[in-house]
Amino acid sequence: MSLLKPTVALENVTDITPELIRQLGIDAILLDVDNTLAPPTSHLPYDGVQEWIDSIKQMGIHIVICSNNYKKRVKPFSDSVGLDCVAMSLKPFPFGFNRAKRKFKEKPDSVLVVGDQVYTDVLGANLAGMKSVLLAPRSEEHGFSIWLRRKMEIGVRKKLKRWNEGENNVGKGHG
Repeated sequence: MSLLKPTVALENVTDITPELIRQLGIDAILLDVDNTLAPPTSHLPYDGVQEWIDSIKQMGIHIVICSNNYKKRVKPFSDSVGLDCVAMSLKPFPFGFNRAKRKFKEKPDSVLVVGDQVYTDVLGANLAGMKSVLLAPRSEEHGFSIWLRRKMEIGVRKKLKRWNEGENNVGKGHG
């Protein structure tokens, strides 16, 4: 399970605190869009996300959106929240993560990948040597591929929950 295990599991992106970022030694963050920053297909972020992005940028942390979605979806959203983006990332393969990382030239172990999917975001981060935060999906998505990935994630998420509860550290885990 180690390739499928996130560094940390949280509910929402806004739960990622400056203290956690410092504790993990993070200099850059790669963010997914759908179900991470905004509902699928929306060009408006979830409540509190823009303020969170602004506060993280004020810390001097580099932030880039890294999404498997098409540029016509990702670019307008990234522009609206004031971030650069890499579309068609081909997650979980490391190509998109590495393209995004080149924008700020940080070492992989100081980069945090944030997303809501085990088999794209977490697996990809681990393959690229980066840290990860797995978020709970906030909105329903449609389509066979997302349905299949969500079904495959059930067992992994159950194991993560048991592991976190076993350490009396619900919501946090270290990989």
